Amino acid sequence: MQTVNVTELQTNLIAWLERVRAGEEVLVSDLHRPIARLLPVEISDEVDAEELEMAAAGLVRLPTEELPESFWEMEAPVVALEDIVTAVRAERDED
Repeated sequence: MQTVNVTELQTNLIAWLERVRAGEEVLVSDLHRPIARLLPVEISDEVDAEELEMAAAGLVRLPTEELPESFWEMEAPVVALEDIVTAVRAERDED
């Protein structure tokens, strides 16, 4: 993993992004302290355009691996209807 300081990253952003696009991870530092990590996005065939837009907006994270088969065998959580309604109303009120 390469490390780059903020000034160098700003100056040569396209070159650093090309390295990330090629699969390299880049650690960004400011005053010799790590502040961010740039990672290539691995997109599977199962990710659609809407999911990519939501990920770009920071609303979701794209999956990094498939769920194990045991996930699908787990029991679903029991949630009271009142809690579901409250959560939906709160989500709607945010808009």
